[in-house]
Amino acid sequence: MPAADLILAGAQVRTLDPARPTASAVAVHDGTVTAVGEAEDVRDWRGPGTEVVDLGGAHLVPGLVDAHSHPVWGLDMATGTDLSAVTDLAGLRAALAGAERVQGWVVGFGLDHNAFEGRPVHHDLVADVLGDTPAFLRLYDGHSALVNGVALAAAGVTGPRSFAQRAEVVCDAEGRPTGHLVEHAAMDLVADIVPRPSYDERRTRLLELLSAMAATGLTGAHVMDGGDLDLLAAVAQETVLPVRLRFAPWCMPGADEDALRELIELQGRGSRHWLVGGVKFFMDGTVEGGTAWLEHADCHGQGTDAFWPDPQAYAAAVRTLHTAGVRTATHAIGDAAVRHVLDTVASLGPSGRGAHRIEHIETAPDELLPRFAELGVAASLQPPHTGYTRDDGTDEWSRRLGADRAARAWRLRDLREAGATVALGSDWPIAHYDVRAVLATARRPKGAAAQRSGLTPLQALEGCTGHAAAAAGESDVAGRIAPGHRADLTALSVDPVLAPGDELADAPVALTVTGGHVVHRGG
Repeated sequence: MPAADLILAGAQVRTLDPARPTASAVAVHDGTVTAVGEAEDVRDWRGPGTEVVDLGGAHLVPGLVDAHSHPVWGLDMATGTDLSAVTDLAGLRAALAGAERVQGWVVGFGLDHNAFEGRPVHHDLVADVLGDTPAFLRLYDGHSALVNGVALAAAGVTGPRSFAQRAEVVCDAEGRPTGHLVEHAAMDLVADIVPRPSYDERRTRLLELLSAMAATGLTGAHVMDGGDLDLLAAVAQETVLPVRLRFAPWCMPGADEDALRELIELQGRGSRHWLVGGVKFFMDGTVEGGTAWLEHADCHGQGTDAFWPDPQAYAAAVRTLHTAGVRTATHAIGDAAVRHVLDTVASLGPSGRGAHRIEHIETAPDELLPRFAELGVAASLQPPHTGYTRDDGTDEWSRRLGADRAARAWRLRDLREAGATVALGSDWPIAHYDVRAVLATARRPKGAAAQRSGLTPLQALEGCTGHAAAAAGESDVAGRIAPGHRADLTALSVDPVLAPGDELADAPVALTVTGGHVVHRGG
């Protein structure tokens, strides 16, 4: 037999493999686990070129995966001044007054809707501190932005526009844009003229980001966009990607047969540590932006429309992709959106089982929960998003939904107990990518979700391992430490099942291994 490239010894291994739940040593060859057991079980795999790492009692688990992230496209989303610490209008004005000007622009990201203190989003609120400087400020949800009058003029946006998707250039009673751009098509009107980092800057930032992700224990991410595949391919040729990336490019309203064919042909593109494997849809937008598809309007009378103006066109596109063997993931935050996606998968019949997933599911009534298991639809949730709400209901998300719907927030435990596959992620750059915080918050959700029980520690770990693998259709090669599985492995200083959540969130990462490559070593 060939010698192992890597042997990890002296570990407390939690394999999540029912055939062998615990071990102390793992052997790896050519990116694959070849042996799991005790020291004597891997001894014969050692050769003259084998790297042996003694983990000194660290806790080794299957490689942790972020089931919803945007590490390539997010480089543009997270450009400029970080506004995530801004909590009120005075803080926003101060941040913009001191913000760096990039090629004559102020560009910001991570702005919380709650910073407007209940006021309508309007460029008048910040006009005097920006003066003649154009500004493009992304709100934290990634589905809306505030731009000032100078930026609107530069983009030639002088009034309302019509879009193929649910998007809006918000205007006042006289038809003048307020600077609030809702959803991607509207934001792109200005985003397309905003200065962008150079190729070299983006390449450097991508590697820095992936390395930082690996330092938190991440070995993989389900990328819910098409990113810049040419940039990614070039970087992957030059070096080993620290995090394995699985892409699901977008299918937007108006997609015709040619567009669907292109998405089908794109499947399988990739090389070492990256792959296009799926398609991403949007069934709605966000609660705070008034674009979540709800069964009853929010407190402003908004939220009763789907992102696809013709929801049946969405269903037809899913059926076309499904027939071609393409997996789909659909962004569905509101209860009406979740229901429509479940109905669409049900229309596919038995062949739809295990091939589709729903992202976010921020509010859902009791009767929808069992359908996830019945239809084999994976639920993909992002526990850190709960931190944008408040347990007293005064945040924008809770106020828009009202008490009854806010009480059905992020039903992680309820979905697991209903038998669903529940995969966990961060949605970076919407929330921080640190997977340890994802695990800890899944166990104790925040804000509007704090009244509900979180996942058990084991369920949380499964959400970033076995359940993430199932959501991607990769259970035969990922999610466990077992012979024949990928050598994606995470070693932590604490047992993620036994350690308290706050201790886990700060736990040192001893080692991260992706595809058999050591991509992070703890200090």
